Amino acid sequence: MLSDKRIIILSGHYGSGKTNVAVNLSLSAKKDYEKVTLADLDIVNPYFRSKDSELELEKNGVRLICSPYANSNVDIPALPQEIYAVTDDKTSKTFVDVGGDDRGALALGRLTPEILKENSYEMLLVVNSFRPLTPTPESAVEVAREIENACKLKFTGVINNSNLGEFTTEADVLGSVDYASGVARILGVPVVLTTVSSKLYGALKDKIENLYPLVLQKKI
Repeated sequence: MLSDKRIIILSGHYGSGKTNVAVNLSLSAKKDYEKVTLADLDIVNPYFRSKDSELELEKNGVRLICSPYANSNVDIPALPQEIYAVTDDKTSKTFVDVGGDDRGALALGRLTPEILKENSYEMLLVVNSFRPLTPTPESAVEVAREIENACKLKFTGVINNSNLGEFTTEADVLGSVDYASGVARILGVPVVLTTVSSKLYGALKDKIENLYPLVLQKKI
């Protein structure tokens, strides 16, 4: 299911769950790639950070690049110098977690010229139909256009990450398929994955194409 492009960028509205998806995909990638990096460009402290999974990432050999202020009480839009490894280290399969606001997308914009020059990337919009600020495909696309304008990159696909956390049911996931398809149709890109809790994967794997089981990230 995963693209063979070297850089996989994930972005979406606050609360879409992109960080959890990024963590899961980077861990999965270690099965196929010797060197994997997860770069967290979410420069404002959200509820979930990739740093929450730092020990698991380290244990599995995934390099984590994130703000020096992550998981602190300091809320400073700062990025480490090593963020340029995203484009400089072409030996690594790299996942980039981008904040869904202007500041996050502008941070990615620093890397855009080199990303375009290499031309080996996918930029995936992570959507969650249950988030109150993006209840319709049109509202999700509005956010997507803002991100594209800020970072000067176009989305190439959609990840349907519609969920209600541990309260998600099979019907919730099945009912979100049309929403994600609507977003993809407006953007003119495919739905590349639908994610689901690993607990629901067995019941849905024959009902939804390109279904990907997630282990839900826990706050530490």
